[in-house]
Amino acid sequence: MTSLRPTTLRNLRLLLRKSSQRRFKSTKSSVDQTEVSHFNALASTWWDPHGSSRLLHLMNPLRHDFIRSCHASQSTPPPTSRLRYLDVGCGGGIFAESAARLASTRSVTGIDPSSEVLAVAKAHARQDPILLEDGRLEYLNQSIEQLPPPQTADQQYDVLSLFEVIEHISRPSPFLLNCLPFVKPGGWIVMSTIARTWASWFTTKLVAEDLARIVPRGTHDWDKYINEEELRGWFEGREGWGSPRSMGVIYVPAVGWREIRGGEKWGNYFFGIRKNME
Repeated sequence: MTSLRPTTLRNLRLLLRKSSQRRFKSTKSSVDQTEVSHFNALASTWWDPHGSSRLLHLMNPLRHDFIRSCHASQSTPPPTSRLRYLDVGCGGGIFAESAARLASTRSVTGIDPSSEVLAVAKAHARQDPILLEDGRLEYLNQSIEQLPPPQTADQQYDVLSLFEVIEHISRPSPFLLNCLPFVKPGGWIVMSTIARTWASWFTTKLVAEDLARIVPRGTHDWDKYINEEELRGWFEGREGWGSPRSMGVIYVPAVGWREIRGGEKWGNYFFGIRKNME
């Protein structure tokens, strides 16, 4: 058991203090190559519903539920068709494929810095004729920094998704800044991530990775987790964004993911923010 290297309560307090001070102070953005290498190693099992990405498959329906709740919260009715999605950090395409199959979808663009994982996404998409329709689903081996920024509103997206992404980013502030121009007025940034608390360290690191092994060891870096109030505070400092929403979720063994009121304060959660209409 020496490989677990348990974190003491004192170290957890120090990490909480240190992390909260530096979360959004960086001025540069970059892809963490250690993270890319980790997910490259998991590429071959991405579409195995009982494999290393099992929890992502189980969470996918809640992703759509949360997006629908964001649209339902608008004072003006959201578009019911021709929606454009940009799935940043799309991985093997679990969400991108499901979004592309929706009748309300015009197109989905999935981007990811891992060529190996994208090869799996493209191969899996070729199995469904609907996804082969021109413009329905496109995968690009690029980071958000490499993607040409939109020049017109028609090139912007109704939904920009960051599902299980931002907790793998070394410098979240410049990363989010690079995402903002891609959202059209009235559109949403939606994401799922994990709060940086003692409870999340216990459940996602000690239990999920080290003891139960339901998540591959090394998948998460607790120091990169971001609290919901930190995201809210960051967007409050950005003109033109409002209507923040969040939803806490918890994984229940043998049951799946379920919404839990207040869970955004201590564990896994969804967060959404809308770009104001011009």
